[in-house]
Amino acid sequence: MNCNHFTPYSSRRDLLVRSGYGLGAACLHMLGASGVAAKPAFPNFAPKAKRIIFLFQSGGPSHVDLFDPKPLLEERFGEDIPDSIFGGQRVTGMVAHQARFQVMPTKYKFARHGQSGTEVSDLLPHIAKIVDDICLIRTAHTEAINHDPAITFFQTGSQLPGRPSMGSWVDYGLGTANEDLPAFVVLHSVASEGPGGQGLLARLWGAGFLPSRHQGVQFRSHGDPVLYLSDPPGMTRERRRAVLDGAAALNKLHYRRVGDPEIETRIEQYEMAYRMQASVPELMDVSSEPESVYELYGPDSRKPGTFAGNCLLARRLAERDVRFVQLYHRGWDHHGELPKRLPVSARDTDQPSAALVRDLRQRGLLDDTLVVWAGEFGRTPYAQGAPKPDDYGRDHHGRCFSLWMAGAGIKPGHVHGTTDEYGFNIIEGAVSIYDIQATILHLLGIDHEKLVYRFQGRRFRLTDTEGHVIREILT
Repeated sequence: MNCNHFTPYSSRRDLLVRSGYGLGAACLHMLGASGVAAKPAFPNFAPKAKRIIFLFQSGGPSHVDLFDPKPLLEERFGEDIPDSIFGGQRVTGMVAHQARFQVMPTKYKFARHGQSGTEVSDLLPHIAKIVDDICLIRTAHTEAINHDPAITFFQTGSQLPGRPSMGSWVDYGLGTANEDLPAFVVLHSVASEGPGGQGLLARLWGAGFLPSRHQGVQFRSHGDPVLYLSDPPGMTRERRRAVLDGAAALNKLHYRRVGDPEIETRIEQYEMAYRMQASVPELMDVSSEPESVYELYGPDSRKPGTFAGNCLLARRLAERDVRFVQLYHRGWDHHGELPKRLPVSARDTDQPSAALVRDLRQRGLLDDTLVVWAGEFGRTPYAQGAPKPDDYGRDHHGRCFSLWMAGAGIKPGHVHGTTDEYGFNIIEGAVSIYDIQATILHLLGIDHEKLVYRFQGRRFRLTDTEGHVIREILT
């Protein structure tokens, strides 16, 4: 033994800690740098999609007012939902006190559009113009009945916090396609009028038990797009480079000593932040966009932080090969005053959502970009409170709701599934949250059963132990 390389321990605690580091490092060496057994190479097969843009409508858009026409509701206005339809439905605390669950028809009109003849509400005139580009799924269902568990379930595959988000799983499986921008970017917006809706927590785009480098990066609409991205006064680019080089050298020494993969993550994130100091300002500067683009996305596209502005940024991110772009728009939780508030949410999102699909298509990007438009659940076909023809609200409804997809590998102009005459239960073509997640991964060339991560003795995956690819909606 060469005693010149022996470092004495200052205490018994130091001995135990450093001995643990040695065991940990040995295990990491055997398992691979990520701390788990080497994962299979992804993609597993030729992908249809290179990137995902997920337009998440937080709060629960009403399917019976937007996407799933139910003429019977008009005939049964004010009647109780039949027991044969209600079937032991769980209800939230907001309607548990109601003596009756009375049928509430929509006040909006539905019409057929496009060559496909897909019916949508008159609240969505722009979506109506792209129905031949989208696949409308009317038979999604979820296990959750309240907002936080339902959103967490859709984003992470579990109603309980702590699992990695979908974007983090995609980043873990496929990595980045642009070294100057994060692989997973998050953008937020709220309703232009009225309440902002349910708050959203950063864990929804967190990495959970995956290495933290896979978590989403939230871009802000005011000030620095990313917190602490700008250098403080007096810090030059050269000095910043020198500081990072020095920190990287120290971190590498520490990594060789303890073998903690989070140290490597820290080094990578410092370097990413340095590159983003040049790439993010260029991305966020939309002043070079022609007037025709602003006309396409609507007047709000000139306003940073709006859904329209974020849809325009999503297209710019897609052009730069960002792997997963997550947009959240809050304000769809319409327990009351639905005729007043639903048109606001529809107006905020209708034109920009359709514009994004059209813009991607005319730029040749829709062929390898998957666009998903969905909320966490739908709304009840019965009224919350006493039903009135021009003033009503709807509670949460997870038994069936509508969403749409467009782009890479998705069958355009297709309507999938059938619900009953009340818009309450699924008759044919049920689609679970796990099925949607499995299908998204499939279009990226990933077998959802093979995208796993060993944690606390168990092999975890986004789709848990369930999920089937929805073959009927694929080209």
